Amino acid sequence: MTTTDTAPDTSSNSAAAEEFAGRVISIFDNASAALMISIGHQTGLFDTLHGLRPATSGDIAAAGLDERYVREWLNAMTTARVVVYDPGSHTFHLPVEHAASLVRASGPQNLAVLTTFISMLGEVEPGIVKCFRTGGGLPYSAYPRFHETMAGVSGADVDGQLVDVLLPLAPGVVDQLRHGIDVLDIGCGRGHAVNTMAAAFPASKFAGYDFSEDAIGWARDEAAELGLTNATFEVLDVARMRDAACYDLVTAFDAIHDQADPAGVLAAAYRALRPGGTFFAGDIKASSNVEDNQGIPWGTFIYTVSTMHCMSVSLGLDGAGLGTGWGHQLASSMLGEAGFTDVAVNEVETEPFNLYYVARRS
Repeated sequence: MTTTDTAPDTSSNSAAAEEFAGRVISIFDNASAALMISIGHQTGLFDTLHGLRPATSGDIAAAGLDERYVREWLNAMTTARVVVYDPGSHTFHLPVEHAASLVRASGPQNLAVLTTFISMLGEVEPGIVKCFRTGGGLPYSAYPRFHETMAGVSGADVDGQLVDVLLPLAPGVVDQLRHGIDVLDIGCGRGHAVNTMAAAFPASKFAGYDFSEDAIGWARDEAAELGLTNATFEVLDVARMRDAACYDLVTAFDAIHDQADPAGVLAAAYRALRPGGTFFAGDIKASSNVEDNQGIPWGTFIYTVSTMHCMSVSLGLDGAGLGTGWGHQLASSMLGEAGFTDVAVNEVETEPFNLYYVARRS
């Protein structure tokens, strides 16, 4: 009797095995560093270090933190080669070259804020493990820090680039905003993008939709604090919106790929626009093909945040489970299927993580 079955290859290259074991240890150590960087960002320790000459742990903790915790954090950052330690004077300092990626003053170049995703996703690990066995997904309520985390990540981009860099990617839109048009932001979260645009373009009217009552509460409070009368917010699942030809510009920032019905949301955005209106969306910079994403530094993160949040929350609503790595090929195709024309995909040098889509309703 013959068979085409072959036995598994159990031979091992000891050098390759040892090299890979070293890589696993490095991954483990880097994951630990990511947690410590997240803590440094949240406690303001990087900002404190940036403002000091080489200082002791006591000097650094004087900003209002416990010295023993600060000292242990500094030890972790020293071994991670983030902070430089002088054993002679027992002082620490943050090199200027490192500060550029870690302090809030760096705006959109602040990469430390990204590490806050790691701790947030870790909170739902047991639930995700269960989903691997049962299918389905987790509800948005399983992520109480999601809107806070997203607001922190996107806030620097909004403040530093939205008005002057990103919106000009859509031809003619900035002039229209100055003269006065109607704008809708779908999946607005805490509404900071809406409020930023409303403050910059007082002649235009802005609306924001999001299903989260807490997020909309934050958005309304910020609008009130800024004294904005041209920004309104509504608690609404954007998949259920029935607006028809009401807006000249519809925006969506990282708000399509985790929808239960992303195709339906894009179709609703198309209907909400007046003829000749513009759809402007920012979404993760990725290819629809996993082999293309192997070469980008954040490729693993794309599929991790998808597995542990974006895909999961969609599947939790019996949705499409599109995932974070849907990619520009599929995004462009879906925009066309929704009815949009003149679809353009833009890269921004100062914003390496997102692509920006501009499309029209004919």
